[in-house]
Amino acid sequence: MHSRRKPLDSILVKPSGPDCNMGCDYCFYLEKEKLYPESRIHRMSESVLEEMIRQVMLQSGESVSIGWQGGEPTLLGLDFFKKAVQFEKIYGQGKTVGNGFQTNGILINKEWAKFFNEYSFLIGLSLDGPEHIHNKYRWSKDKKGTWQKVENTAKLLLDEGVAVNSLTCITDYSVRFPEEIYNYHKSLGFEFMQFIPIVETDKMDSSQAAPFSVTPDKFGEFLCKIWDLWIADFKNGIPTTSVRHFDSVFHTYVGLQAPECTLHKECGVYVVIEHNGDVYSCDFFVEPKWKLGNIMKDKIINLLNSKKQDQFGKIKAHVPPPCRRCNWFRHCFGGCTKDRVRDPRDKGLSHFCQSYQMFFTHADTELRRLAEDWKKKQLEEYKKETKGIYDATKDFI
Repeated sequence: MHSRRKPLDSILVKPSGPDCNMGCDYCFYLEKEKLYPESRIHRMSESVLEEMIRQVMLQSGESVSIGWQGGEPTLLGLDFFKKAVQFEKIYGQGKTVGNGFQTNGILINKEWAKFFNEYSFLIGLSLDGPEHIHNKYRWSKDKKGTWQKVENTAKLLLDEGVAVNSLTCITDYSVRFPEEIYNYHKSLGFEFMQFIPIVETDKMDSSQAAPFSVTPDKFGEFLCKIWDLWIADFKNGIPTTSVRHFDSVFHTYVGLQAPECTLHKECGVYVVIEHNGDVYSCDFFVEPKWKLGNIMKDKIINLLNSKKQDQFGKIKAHVPPPCRRCNWFRHCFGGCTKDRVRDPRDKGLSHFCQSYQMFFTHADTELRRLAEDWKKKQLEEYKKETKGIYDATKDFI
């Protein structure tokens, strides 16, 4: 029996490969340059760009999202993304295209901001918090802090009306300052926040996690504090701030699939396209084992539905027995696959298993209440929508 064919809803693109104008201590992608030793500079050509967008538009449904990521995508220059939008229009066939763009903000100026606003790009800006937190690990190539430039970029994007989320990496240091980070982002005007826990294998000792990795207990405490701050900001029963993890978890409480693939039963629902057209299973697994093909000779939709991608996606479902017995399993499904392998001491469990248990124990009662409120509102809306139909037809019943 064949499984249902996966639709091409989204792709993640690395137009500058692993190249970046920063040298952050915790970055996992800079080392991917080893995959492409033939050149020190990696840039997507116009021919690869056009073929990629042509395929995406032909093979997707009514709407599709393209995530531009790095390395640092602004290294391609603004003209590259103007061409990308032009190709989206040429091959788009009237489809809705959502462009997401993850950036460190260093090269962003007013011209970039106006472009993002004009074409409704959703920007993820990497900003770890106030100066002492951001500059702890987010360095320029010459080991200088980047905070002031990134804060200025945040203000510019928000002032220009660009849709922008803050992307905050939670490390062994930043985990100590949940309230300071949350309030700082609010003070800048961010209404959408994403907190990304960091765990990478130690390059000096592959038997353990790198020193900058956040420990499970500390990240659990961090999540609980951010939850309390988020709840305290509700007005008239409605959140005033969006925290991506909370939004995703909430989906699981109302019977919907979470938007974050880390909370799915299986993964492999998108593919990653490198600068030269190579296609991989996931940006956390850009390695020879999980190379699916190349768009210059393969169809993206076929690679997404290939046996290898299916095999990759099913790895997530192979969880240790403690996961199956856990009360919270239906809300996290074991977490992200990469979080089970970055610290060998975790023995197949997610590095953040304890974190999530702490969070769910802390937030479950409130999540249940919010879910019930949401379901009641949905029912009321449904009754309002159907009342007109009933009134118009009751004479015939």
